[in-house]
Amino acid sequence: MMRYKEEKEAKKEAFRKYLESSGVLDALTKVLVALYEQNDKPSSALEFVQQKLGGPSLSEYEKLQAEMSNLQIKYDDLLVKHQETCKELEELKNSHSMEVASTKETTDGEAPKDGF
Repeated sequence: MMRYKEEKEAKKEAFRKYLESSGVLDALTKVLVALYEQNDKPSSALEFVQQKLGGPSLSEYEKLQAEMSNLQIKYDDLLVKHQETCKELEELKNSHSMEVASTKETTDGEAPKDGF
């Protein structure tokens, strides 16, 4: 049981060092201090933190989600059209190949025009 607690504490310490070395702790501390120092507290502390860390606001996020959804629909439509066009192209290639082959067979099977 003691070893489990030591491993857990070692993991916590390693994670804390990781957050500190990557600048996450400083960034969060600065944002939280800025929030604390606000005379008029924002209605959404989470949105305040997101904005200070450079993330989109909730309304911007929802707008981006809607835009992404619309773009996904357009992409799916274009992909279907592309696949249909590729299929048509293959069919045209195949029919052209058959026409060339049948023309060649007809030409090869005909007797020479000068009678020899």
